[in-house]
This record gives sequence, C-alpha cells and structure tokens, in this order.
Amino acid sequence: MMMLKSSISRNCCPQHFLIKDLDTLKYFLEIEFSQSKHGIFMSRRKYVLDILDDTCLTGAKPEKFPMEQNLKLTFTDGDLLHDTTQYRRLVGRLIYLTVTRPDIVYPIRTLSQFMQEPRKTH
Repeated sequence: MMMLKSSISRNCCPQHFLIKDLDTLKYFLEIEFSQSKHGIFMSRRKYVLDILDDTCLTGAKPEKFPMEQNLKLTFTDGDLLHDTTQYRRLVGRLIYLTVTRPDIVYPIRTLSQFMQEPRKTH
C-alpha cells in the first residue's frame, strides 16, 4: 500500500480551469484509493485477488520468495502448454502488477522470457 500527499486543493483550480468534481476517487486503473487525514492510500488488493481467483489460487499460502532460488529454466524443459493464452494473460497481468510491487519484478521478468513457447515447467 502506498501513501500520497494531496497538494492540490479543490478550491484553487476552479479559478483557472473548468473542472467537474467527480467526488472522491475510489478505483482507477485497477488501483483502489482511500483517503484519510494522513493522505491518499493506494492498494492493488482487489487486482491481486482477481488474479488469484482467475488462476484458482485463492487459498494458496504466500511464499517468502516468489520463485525458487537458483532455479534454472530453459526454453526446452518440459512439455509445451496446449493453450498459451492463459499463460500470456497471467504474465501480462503480473507485469502490470510490478508497477507497484517491485519485489516480484525478477520472477515475472524471468517468466516473461518464455511467452513465445511456454512450457509446463514455466
């Protein structure tokens, strides 16, 4: 979860620009927003839960490391996946998630190298 300080007041802009107030921001570009007296909080909780639900991993336990250490993946290990669209969609969604989750960049980058011909080991 990230916290941002709001520095633009709603009162200063109408003097210079025609603005339509759409009320408090709740959800935008798969990011949830909530405001408090300390600032604006951003969360991708719903986006992550949707990914887990789509992959039937809702009950999975979190791991300390998102990928086995010293894991060597190659382009020829294992059988080819029959339907590569699910793999590509999942990796694409995880790449988008790395914008706010830099801790998973390395394993997602590693998996994205195999998007052309994903295999079961990937």
